[in-house]
Amino acid sequence: MKKITTLLLSLFSLLAFAQTEDTAVQNTIKNLLAFNQGQVMSLAEAFSEEQYAWRPSEGVRSVGESLLHIAGGNYYLASKLGFAPPEDVDIMNLNKIEGKENIKAALKKSNEFVLEKINMVEASKFNEEVDFGFGKFSRLSGLLIIMEHNGEHKGQLIAYARSNDVVPPWSATQ
Repeated sequence: MKKITTLLLSLFSLLAFAQTEDTAVQNTIKNLLAFNQGQVMSLAEAFSEEQYAWRPSEGVRSVGESLLHIAGGNYYLASKLGFAPPEDVDIMNLNKIEGKENIKAALKKSNEFVLEKINMVEASKFNEEVDFGFGKFSRLSGLLIIMEHNGEHKGQLIAYARSNDVVPPWSATQ
C-alpha cells in the first residue's frame, strides 16, 4: 500500500509539474504584457482630453488614434491565433471611437480580451505556423508579437507624453 501511495503521489507531482511547465511561457508573456498594458493605461490617463487629438505632424497617428491602434492590434493578432473578437467589437471601426473615456474603455476591453486568450494557446502548438497577413510566424511568435506591439506603442506614447510636458506616471516619483 505504501508503494502505491508513493507511486500515486509521484505521478500527481509529475502531472502538476508538467502543467506548470506548459503554462510557464504563457504566464511569463501574460505578466509582461499586463505590466506594459498597465503603463500604457496610466499614460492614457495622464494625457488630457485635448491632448488626445495631438499628433507630432500631419499624417502621423494622434494620441487617441495610437491607443485605438493598440486595441485594434490586440484583436487582430488574437484573431489570427484563432480567437474572434467579442461580438460587440467592430475592429474595422475602432478608429471612429472618440473621447478620452471611450478610447480608454476600448483599450481596456481589448487588453482584458488578449490577456484572457494567452493561456488558451496550447504550448504543444507553439511551433504551428500562422499567417498574420504581414508574415508567417509560429504561434509562440504571435504571442511575442502581441507583447512587442504593445511595447512599441508604449514607447511612441512616452515620446508623445514628453513632447506635451506629460511625465509618465511611473517615473514621476523618481
